[in-house]
Amino acid sequence: MSDNPLRDPRDRRLPRIAGPSGMVLFGVTGDLSRKKIMPAIYDLANRGLLPPGFSLTGFARRDWADQDFAQIVHDSVKAHARTDFREEVWQQLAEGFRFVPGNFDDDQAFDRLRRTIEELDELRGTGGNHAFYLAIPPGFFGDVVGQLKEHGLARASEGSWRRVVIEKPFGHDLESARELQGILGEVFPSDSIFRIDHYLGKETVQNILAMRFANEMFEPIWNSNYVDHVQITMAEDIGIGGRAGYYDGIGAARDVIQNHLLQLLSLVAMEEPTSFDARSLRIEKQKVLSSVTLPRRLDLTTARGQYAAGWAGGVKVPGFLEEEGIKRTSTTETYAAVTLNVETRRWAGVPFYLRTGKRLGRRVTEVAIVFKRAPHLPFADSSIEELGQNALVIRIQPDEGVTLRFGSKVPGTQMEIRDVNMDFVYGGAFTESSPEAYERLILDVLLGDPPLFPRHEEVELSWQILDPILDHWAAQDEKGKGRPEPYESGGWGPASADAMLARDGRVWRRP
Repeated sequence: MSDNPLRDPRDRRLPRIAGPSGMVLFGVTGDLSRKKIMPAIYDLANRGLLPPGFSLTGFARRDWADQDFAQIVHDSVKAHARTDFREEVWQQLAEGFRFVPGNFDDDQAFDRLRRTIEELDELRGTGGNHAFYLAIPPGFFGDVVGQLKEHGLARASEGSWRRVVIEKPFGHDLESARELQGILGEVFPSDSIFRIDHYLGKETVQNILAMRFANEMFEPIWNSNYVDHVQITMAEDIGIGGRAGYYDGIGAARDVIQNHLLQLLSLVAMEEPTSFDARSLRIEKQKVLSSVTLPRRLDLTTARGQYAAGWAGGVKVPGFLEEEGIKRTSTTETYAAVTLNVETRRWAGVPFYLRTGKRLGRRVTEVAIVFKRAPHLPFADSSIEELGQNALVIRIQPDEGVTLRFGSKVPGTQMEIRDVNMDFVYGGAFTESSPEAYERLILDVLLGDPPLFPRHEEVELSWQILDPILDHWAAQDEKGKGRPEPYESGGWGPASADAMLARDGRVWRRP
């Protein structure tokens, strides 16, 4: 039997277990470490997917001993782990915890870190295999990576590996993204740099590929002959919270569209890969991103807004300009919507509408494939007044699943047709719970398996798409011709976003 080129070369019936390895975590006091990374490491250990000698070394500007760090991890696991707490698993894991106090410019601290890693190699059998997870602001990436190089921590010995993991944002424009790649590339080879986009670790995101390429029913209609347009939405019902220092000057487009939404677009629009290995997936995603073009009139095909005061969850909430730490003159957008075209034979003439925002009606991320209307309907107009367009909606979060919307006859003696939904819900179809995205991604780092991690070429292509939009908005601000449009908290964004679709004779879906 010939090999199926679309079959994953790993046998998924067998668990993927990391080999001897350890992780050094910079930024252990941050929310990301406490709420995501530390619990994910415990969950992996609890599922038997980490080696018995796995080690976790924390590095921070704290006067802690190893046991203090262990208590921080313990509290994080108890509060946020997905799996049940088991004492025997915890004890084995905690034996590999170490803590190194110091600043990022502290040479002595990095000397201590090197000695700690050497000790773990001997005592825990980590084999010289270590991943350095930079859960820190991007402005410190260069300092830490430089120290790792200076103190010999980035250099792997024969038969072992060293890897670096970074979180978004991967720069704030194309130029800074290239600078960041230059800094990382001087120290680590390209295949040892793992950029985490946690959305790519979600089961429902990966299901886009499974649904498209494992089912014959979708591929024949997955093109401009049948698809009218595509909507990709990431809505949040919360405001910026205590993130004013990070968010002001970044905004919704840089924070979400440049990474999460453009990655979703590439998965929806890509051609069938020859296999699901990293190289094949990367080639097809890059083809899509390099084919994306912007409409000529960015003033009519983009929208941006700032949430104003209103009600959210029955609670009165302040507007963005009233949030603590935000300047009253800020032009940072909390809502962004853009129209993109994918200039390929498959998608020519099909607009992709991307939107994201804070303080919207509800928390939801979804991809909606909206199909063209039937060319002929042999029914009276009164029979189809409530009939809309067919749509396939992939729900990323929450309520993960897929909805198919189509027309059906209403029970009764008359021919009346109305939209109905057919739902697939992950939680109802599978008895086992889905692992958290960080479990999958951290395990992939330890295995050196990069299909779900965007390479620097994808990052740069994404910035090439977004930069002209950001430049257009900045030019409007400088000329005093526009600023983000206020929208009421708890609503669905500014009126300009609705007008953007109305010009094309379309409307946003109401999730």
